[in-house]
Order: sequence, then C-alpha cells, then structure tokens
Amino acid sequence: MNPRDTIVALSTPAGRGALGVVRISGVDSTDIVQRILRFEPEHDWRSWTAALAELTDEQGAVVDQVVATYYKAPRSYTSEDVVEISCHGSPVVLRYCVERALKAGARVAEPGEFTLRAFINGRIDLPQAEAVRDLIEATTLYQARIAAQQVEGSVSRRLAPLKDQLLEMIALLEAGIDFAEDDVSVASPNEILRRLDPIEEGVERLAASFAYGQMVHEGITLAIVGRPNVGKSSLFNRLLEQDRAIVTDIPGTTRDLVSEVAAINGIPVKLVDTAGIRQSEGLVETLGIERSFQAMADADLTLVVIDLSLPVEEQDRDLIDRAKSPGRWLVAGNKSDLPRRAETPEPMVPVSALTGAGIEALREAICEKVAPEGFNDQESGFITSLRHAQLLRDSVEFLRKARMAVMDNIPHEMLLLDLYGALRPIDAITGATTADDILNRIFSTFCIGK
Repeated sequence: MNPRDTIVALSTPAGRGALGVVRISGVDSTDIVQRILRFEPEHDWRSWTAALAELTDEQGAVVDQVVATYYKAPRSYTSEDVVEISCHGSPVVLRYCVERALKAGARVAEPGEFTLRAFINGRIDLPQAEAVRDLIEATTLYQARIAAQQVEGSVSRRLAPLKDQLLEMIALLEAGIDFAEDDVSVASPNEILRRLDPIEEGVERLAASFAYGQMVHEGITLAIVGRPNVGKSSLFNRLLEQDRAIVTDIPGTTRDLVSEVAAINGIPVKLVDTAGIRQSEGLVETLGIERSFQAMADADLTLVVIDLSLPVEEQDRDLIDRAKSPGRWLVAGNKSDLPRRAETPEPMVPVSALTGAGIEALREAICEKVAPEGFNDQESGFITSLRHAQLLRDSVEFLRKARMAVMDNIPHEMLLLDLYGALRPIDAITGATTADDILNRIFSTFCIGK
C-alpha cells in the first residue's frame, strides 16, 4: 500500500438502500471528484461543507444527483483531503461512481486502509484504531458505548501515565550510567522500588480488567437446565423477550438444544434451552439429555431451574451438584406465583416465567455471577483485546523481574534491560518510544553539562 495514493471505497454496506456513500481520501481527492462530478459554476472547495452535484458518465450524461462533502486535511478522518459522495443507494450507481473514480486516478482502498491512514498520520493511536472495528461489530448498545469510549482514547489515557512513569525511571537510570561524571544522583534501591510499585500495580490491574472486557466483547454462554416441566423453555422465552422455544404441559417437549442471543445488561448472552433431565428409555430424549449435560460443560454459566410449587427432588440436588463442578452456576426458582412447597438447598432467585416477576433480579444475578469482582461497575478504560491483554501480561513479567533485580542489587545496566523489556509491550499498544524520547527526558529533567 502506497500512502501517497488517493484511495476510494464504498463506505456503506453493499446492497440497495436510500443512500450510499463513496469515500475518497488522498492528495488528489478534489481533482478526481472534479473529473467525475459536475458542480455549479460558482462551486468553491471549502472544508466541512456539502455541495449539490451531478454524477456524470464519460459523455457528460447525468447518472445521479449527489451531495459531495469536503474535509480538508488535517481535519478529516484520515488527516488527508477527504471527499464523501452521497449517492442514491442503487448498487449500480454506487459501483459506477467507484469505477469513475478509479479511471480518474484513484485506486481501491485495502480493507481498513482509511483507519490505517488515520493511525499513520497520527490522528489516532493503535487502541483507538482497534476500537473502530469493535464499534462497527458491536451487537449491543453497551458494547457500542465502550468501543466509542475506546475510540476516544479511554485505554490510552489509562496507559499514558504508567508509560510516563516508566520512561521517567528509565531516564533516571540512563542518566546515572551515561552521565556519571556530571554527578547526576542515582536513586537508591528503595527509591526505585517506590517508583516501580505504582507502575507494576497499574499495569497488572489493567491486564486483569481483560477478564471483564472479554465478557463485554465476546459475550457469554448460559445453559438453562432442569427437570422436565419446571419451566425452562418459558424462562428462556422470558429472558429472550420472544416466543422462541415451544412450551407445553407435556414433559419432554424440548428434545434438542435451542439457542438464541439476548442482551443482558448490555452483554451478549447466548441462551441455551436444554432438554429436561430425567431417566428416559426413549432414544431421542436420551440423546437430548446427553446434549444437555454437554451444554452444561461448555457453558460459562449454568442456570439450574427448579419448580417452587413442588418439593425439591433428589434429581434437582444432583443437577445443582453437577452444575457446581464446571464452575459458575446459579439456581432459579420458577413458578413463584404459585403456593411454594420447595425448600431449596442453595440460595436461589425466585422468578415467575408466567408473570415476569423476578426476571430483572435474575438478569442482575447472572451478570454478578459472570463478572469478575470489582469490574462489574466499570464503564471505560478496561481491556477488551486479547492482544492488549497478552502484551500487558508480558510487561508485568518484566516489571517483576526488575523488582527482583533491585532487591538482589543487580547493576543498573542489567536492571534497564528488564525496564526496556516492560516498555516494549506497552509500546506495541500505544506506539513506539524512540531513543530521542529517552534523551529528551534526560536533558529536560537533569541539569547536565552546566
């Protein structure tokens, strides 16, 4: 990809619609648009303005009436000259507009190239660029809000002070080594540890936030299990807020897994309705029960449903014990609108799939069970990328090595290797630190060579 090329692409989804937008970015954007659109004689290219124009063919015949919006560098998405052409949403017209731009000197943009140019030109950093993808792929409003905050730099703002403190420590030690003849004081081991503590703690906390961020980004799987006729399918439909699973009074109605994705407190949750678990001699129902057990093993959280209007049976207790073994589990007592006869062996959330009573409390309980402690109230600044999480863990490992080096009185030359090792993964997230950055800190912080 040549960054000096002028690129063009359709920026709206392929297909037929009311409008479609063709985006052109690069130094020749206005020249190319001038060749394919016919403007009013008095048209003037003024930044952040829209103008009515006509898309013409090579003979000058009008193909479509369009609106061209001009963004002059650097106040554009890519920090280059950008023109966005809003056409009527005919696939034929949009394709022809792109073809005309290509013949006029543009080339087809590679996947993600507009955002890549925004990064190369310094308008956004890597976490912001990656968050653009997350924002586009968001399936819930909460996911979109978190991605939008990351596009605005929430992750970068949390990393910036930690990186700044690490650079200060590196500059301090480099100065002590390189300019020892100028009597630059070198920090004591206690001073180095005092500076290292908040860096290690901050990076470790940010890396740990991925446990919650991954759940927000990727969602969770919830298996709903229980004996026949306890109301699993009704509860499944109530959580989904639509009649997806068949509900009857006949035991064993659900023979196979039924799954749908619902948003619970903004988190995508794949709900899996399973076959009622009981002793069965029928082949089809037996296979369904085996799949129910497999769904329990695969799920992030198992919701065991019991019937509060009937005494708790041994099979209910066995299911609860089985749900405990994989990890996260929750008990819901359904039919709370009927006279209660069940004495539950475990804490449970009373609900009524028929009336909707207790459903919101159940939603809250589901989120509390899967969210790591301390992260369920976070709104921004947590890690949702596996790449970022792994890089931060690598940084923490080097910071721990640096701590051990200080405690073992290792020479500062060797200690710096660990500190630079901790800096490199952070640079891979925020952008590289150059030797000039270190030198600038040294000379701006210390009075060297007076």
